[in-house]
Amino acid sequence: MEAIFINNKVFIKLLIPEIDKSYDISLPVNKRIGNIINLLSMAVSEMSNGELRPSKNNVLYNARTGEKYMPNTLLLNTNIRNGTILVLLTN
Repeated sequence: MEAIFINNKVFIKLLIPEIDKSYDISLPVNKRIGNIINLLSMAVSEMSNGELRPSKNNVLYNARTGEKYMPNTLLLNTNIRNGTILVLLTN
C-alpha cells in the first residue's frame, strides 16, 4: 500500500518526556531526520518558553516500536506516517 502524503507532510504526535509535554506537528517528508530533529528542538524550545534547550544530542524514537531514527535518513524513507507517535530525547 502506498503512503499518502498531504502537501508532502506527515502529521505526528511528538512526546517530550523531559518537560512532560506533547505536540501535534506536521513534518516535511523530504527532509533528513537530523534536520528535523534540529527544527523540532528549536520549535519545542520556543513553544515551551525555553524549558527544553535545543541540543545537537537530541534523538528521535518511535514510541511504539522503540526504533531510533538515524540523522542521515530522509523521513520519506522511514516508517513515519500520519498518526505516528515520536519521542524526542536528549541523548
